Amino acid sequence: MLIDFIALGLGLIVLVYAADWFVDGASAIARNLGVSPLLIGLTIVGLGTSAPEILVSSLASFQGNPGLAVGNAIGSNIANMGLILGATALIAPLAFHSRLLRRELPVLMLISIACYGLALDGLSVVDGVLMLLGLAAFLFWLIRTAMRERKNDSLAQEVEAEVPETMPNNKAGVFFVVGLLGLLISSKVLVWAAVNIAHSMGISDVVIGLTIVALGTSLPELAASIGSVLKGEDDLAVGNVIGSNVYNLLAVFSLPALIAPGPVDATVISRDFPVLLAFTGVLFILGMGFSKAGSINRWEGGGLLSGYLIYQWTIYQSVI
Repeated sequence: MLIDFIALGLGLIVLVYAADWFVDGASAIARNLGVSPLLIGLTIVGLGTSAPEILVSSLASFQGNPGLAVGNAIGSNIANMGLILGATALIAPLAFHSRLLRRELPVLMLISIACYGLALDGLSVVDGVLMLLGLAAFLFWLIRTAMRERKNDSLAQEVEAEVPETMPNNKAGVFFVVGLLGLLISSKVLVWAAVNIAHSMGISDVVIGLTIVALGTSLPELAASIGSVLKGEDDLAVGNVIGSNVYNLLAVFSLPALIAPGPVDATVISRDFPVLLAFTGVLFILGMGFSKAGSINRWEGGGLLSGYLIYQWTIYQSVI
């Protein structure tokens, strides 16, 4: 099993770097073709940070381990809100200035509730198609709104500014191909190692997906959010998490439905999805602010992080 853990660690490391190379290469190619930096930031960069989850979940589903795919999608969202936003807010309090960000929060809440409803009676191909249609609708709305408010909205300006600088097409092509190959190979290794570890320890694929795999595939979002807040780009730090959560629910969670439809583990329905909804509800309340400007201070960040650690401890207690 030591070999499996080493393979898992190496797979996660390569996965994170490969995702960065893939995004940089794809963004540079699009920019050289004259695509708007804002459009690149909202689509290529946004989806690119979820590329690890997408590939891991698709491979797991194809190999007959849809539980790993489901656990990865749900666990990554919980990690994004509890671990990433909690840790980021401890470094520097987060303020919500963007009107676009405030509009995304209720959308994320509705999407989370809808996906939970779809999962209650198991995932079907129809459910997967509905999720992908929802993703297309969300991207259309997001792009249209951001393009209309690009000159007045802080999030739109920060997204545009964060798009990687242009590079020669040859270099961009190398980054794109190497990144894509790295994603494919490391995802394959990661899924293989995770399944072996789960079987060796006598635990379900879902648990591995909710814990080790979810944490590892969320590392790009962690790096992006901490980097953003250190540069004073609070809206971008939160926007990375909200965008990633939407992609995880509508793109990643749809993969087991499309590739390996069937019932969802009862524990996911009774424990993990409610935890996801609770974190999303807390983020909604903190972000909207209601009686004050939306923000996440250090105490609230500590609360999010503590909630995530308690959740992980609960999972650990359930398998020992």
